[in-house]
Amino acid sequence: MSRYRVIAVLAALLMLSGGCLNYYLIHPDRDPVGVTTWTEDVTRGPLRMHLEWAQPSGAGPFPTVIVHPPGGKVAADMKGVGRDLAQHGYLAVAADYRRLIDGEFRRNAFAWRESSDPVAALGVVRAQPRVGGGRIAALGFSQGGIYSLLMSAHSPEIKAVMAYYPVTNFRMWFDTERDSPGFRVAFRLIEWYFRRESGATSEAEFEEMLRRASPMTYVESIRAPVLLIHGADDTSAPVEESRRLERALKERGRNVELIVVPGAGHVFNFRQPEEARRAWDATLDWLRKYLSPP
Repeated sequence: MSRYRVIAVLAALLMLSGGCLNYYLIHPDRDPVGVTTWTEDVTRGPLRMHLEWAQPSGAGPFPTVIVHPPGGKVAADMKGVGRDLAQHGYLAVAADYRRLIDGEFRRNAFAWRESSDPVAALGVVRAQPRVGGGRIAALGFSQGGIYSLLMSAHSPEIKAVMAYYPVTNFRMWFDTERDSPGFRVAFRLIEWYFRRESGATSEAEFEEMLRRASPMTYVESIRAPVLLIHGADDTSAPVEESRRLERALKERGRNVELIVVPGAGHVFNFRQPEEARRAWDATLDWLRKYLSPP
């Protein structure tokens, strides 16, 4: 990739993310009293996972939440979220992924490529004796919301999902008409970047990879209760992305709720404190309702 294209893609990603983020906006920036944290690196075949754990006081077992960060971010960025969950009695584990490509584990837009990848972290979590059997949820932000939905589609062990502002159909997301010339250019760059990251050798192969990466592909398999949280003013992943999934799940009789946050843009919960607090309270309510109270 030329230096110019690297800069252009980074600028496009920055524009879509809404600028600088504060991951401790409403979450603890240090370990609260009684909360224990540690890190772990685990390799499963061509996938390497970095895990950031946060445990409440006590011996457990605990209801557990797997946390996925926004695209381009890492598990360590979710330390505040994990600590917050631990304060509320949940064992939390944030995960990020690297793919073995050309003999090296790398960050990649398509880190998940095999049917076993969406449940790789779940396998590690399941083996942790402090995890309460049958009480595992998935929480994610942006790309992390996509990952959390895909995880639930691939495993009935996920008992609740909280997905913030996910893209639910990548092809429709790329093809959506946009009024701003800047956004039209940004999305062309992002699509080019995705195609390059995919390593696809044909257009058909790339389209299939986009299909497999889209939660809408697996709507028949998503059976856990799903909470979707989306900013009304999100111009990066428009609220229609969540509305589309909400409609499809309701048509199939699934338990789904969509909260549209007025005045909120993309990744608002790391930028807008009042909106972030309301969304987080709803997230904790969803966990209490479906993951058994701690």
